[in-house]
Amino acid sequence: MVTSTHEASHRIFQDRPEILTPVFDLLGVPMSAKASVAVLSADVTEIQPLERRVDTVLRVEPSDGDHFLLAIETQLKRDERKATSWPYYVTYLREKFCLPVLLLVTCTDRRTARWATGPFTCEVRGWTTHRTHPLVLGPDNVPKITDQRTAARNPAMAVFSAITHGRDPEAPAILEATAGALKAMGDSQAAGHLGGLLEIGLGDTPARETWRELMGFTNFFPGRGTMFEEVYLDGKAEGKAEGEARAILRFLEARGIPVPEEAHERIASCTDLDLLGRWLDRTPHVQCVHDLFADEPEDTETASA
Repeated sequence: MVTSTHEASHRIFQDRPEILTPVFDLLGVPMSAKASVAVLSADVTEIQPLERRVDTVLRVEPSDGDHFLLAIETQLKRDERKATSWPYYVTYLREKFCLPVLLLVTCTDRRTARWATGPFTCEVRGWTTHRTHPLVLGPDNVPKITDQRTAARNPAMAVFSAITHGRDPEAPAILEATAGALKAMGDSQAAGHLGGLLEIGLGDTPARETWRELMGFTNFFPGRGTMFEEVYLDGKAEGKAEGEARAILRFLEARGIPVPEEAHERIASCTDLDLLGRWLDRTPHVQCVHDLFADEPEDTETASA
């Protein structure tokens, strides 16, 4: 089941790739200080009607070595199916892109993190055909960043620390340091984005309310029960359809995705709540506005709710 914590724990790697340097340091994997990172399609669906989707896939191009792919999965609890799906992801991506693949699993629970280290082995009578060794980030190796100066040096890492330790007794101290670092950032839009990502990443923990009190701003992650959503999606101001349309447009804007006039009108004038709901669910993942309308008949956009 996809939850807000699940989404935030891997989305931060897409949105703030500067987190990779300290993360690789934590994991003991050599990595150059400078690397080019590109977000790739996470779709590993085959021709058969069976959809497989990695949480996040990054192409990493170190300045001092060969390029590779980083497949990132967030795991909130033990799932025995991953023993076969994770090796599949690695094999599929290597075949598709002809690049070596690292698998990184993020966890907010210690037991899950210990299980996720594997190895996950395919063997028959002692003969090993395939063995998968994920890299794992969890409460035992992600530092608790409680110092504002440390948080300010890498705000994205501070946010990831807060998400990972959201249920820890030291969570309030981590949140205070992170709040101070974000408020001191010169880029208010980037600070708002990170703050919103942290809000959804804290899920239903008491720390989420602490974070709201510390920051007091809205964010742009629809479908996650955020303060932004409470304002625009409850139907109290402009009506539910108009509220959902505005949420979609605002979130696309926050992600920096251009919305041409024709697409803007299509979204703003739509009154079909089911269709708006599908678009809303797609907004965190689309790479361009046209992806929002994939497989949607043109004549449904003005259907009555």
